[in-house]
Amino acid sequence: MASFTKWLGAGLGFTLGGPIGAIIGFTVGGFVANFSTGSFTEAQQAHRTSGGRNGKTQSGDFEISLLILASIVIKADGKIDQRELDFVRMQFVGMYGKTRANHAFSLFKGIMKTEVSARQVCLQIRQNMPHASRLQLIHFLFGIAKADNHVADAELEAIKKIAGYLNINSNDYESIKAMFYDSSGRAYTVLEISKDATNDAVKKAYRKMAKKYHPDKVQALGAEHLKGANEKFQEIQAAYEEIKTARGL
Repeated sequence: MASFTKWLGAGLGFTLGGPIGAIIGFTVGGFVANFSTGSFTEAQQAHRTSGGRNGKTQSGDFEISLLILASIVIKADGKIDQRELDFVRMQFVGMYGKTRANHAFSLFKGIMKTEVSARQVCLQIRQNMPHASRLQLIHFLFGIAKADNHVADAELEAIKKIAGYLNINSNDYESIKAMFYDSSGRAYTVLEISKDATNDAVKKAYRKMAKKYHPDKVQALGAEHLKGANEKFQEIQAAYEEIKTARGL
């Protein structure tokens, strides 16, 4: 229990307060037997006293945000698919290691039983998390939705709604979505341009997107999040190479 409490209090900044903090407190008190919320309450008080750690996003903030938003997407189609749950666990093991991932997944199972307001949660994230990190969240959510090899319309709608609440514009949303689907003009969608774009426009779009999705943008979240950032960056590079090959550039 001590190790779980230590994990829960480590690396958290803005998520100790607001609606996310309320969800964590309710979930922990509801699913951990004989758990005393005293330490968590003290952490929240320290959070408020210190001004929310200056509002900076900690690694744990991203972790908790992922868990809550993932629960919304997985439940969107009215059923819980084990493959989607396994995907979340696998991603967390890959990012954080088995011990930390087990703690996170224990909390996740409690969050899955909790009613969550997507709007309230997303507004808190939006106010405290940089744009590049919010793009990373959307990328992860598409991975969850596709984990069972079938993306329900309700799941897509949930991700689109979350993206809107997070102030992710439609071009960025469609670009990330295209990274997970094979379709006509997919490479152009990834680069957020049309098929009739000039060669100069293609090059300019690539430079812009490469800058937007460069892994350095999320470096502050820790090395564990660089894998996802690199995957997005590689998708941008692959889209550019595909267009160059097709056009003989």
